[in-house]
Amino acid sequence: MTAARPRASDDDRRPLRAYDAAGQFEADAFAEAVLDLVAQIPPGLVMSYGAIAAELGSRASRQVGKVMAHSGHEVPWWRVVHADGRPADGHEAEALEHFRSEGTPLRHRSADYRVSMREALWRP
Repeated sequence: MTAARPRASDDDRRPLRAYDAAGQFEADAFAEAVLDLVAQIPPGLVMSYGAIAAELGSRASRQVGKVMAHSGHEVPWWRVVHADGRPADGHEAEALEHFRSEGTPLRHRSADYRVSMREALWRP
């Protein structure tokens, strides 16, 4: 019998649940805060979904992803990446064009690329 995978504790889910339970007003406020922060990321630099959530006092990185999926077209969406430097899923080619034009530090691998988080991470 295999051991069950550990699940996130209720404390880990609290920020997301707080926004969900607070209703549309709080969800809109969170989305606005995410978009405002992303709009401030300078060209050539990036933030991860988790770093954006943390900057907003939350652990809801998936909620940041949802905001970006629904409204990210309003801001420089390519400057938001996964923690390992991967661009938004399904937008790798378009993001690469933006990264190259902005001079974002990249690491090329055999089949793909990553943003060099060590060099490109922006901290507000």
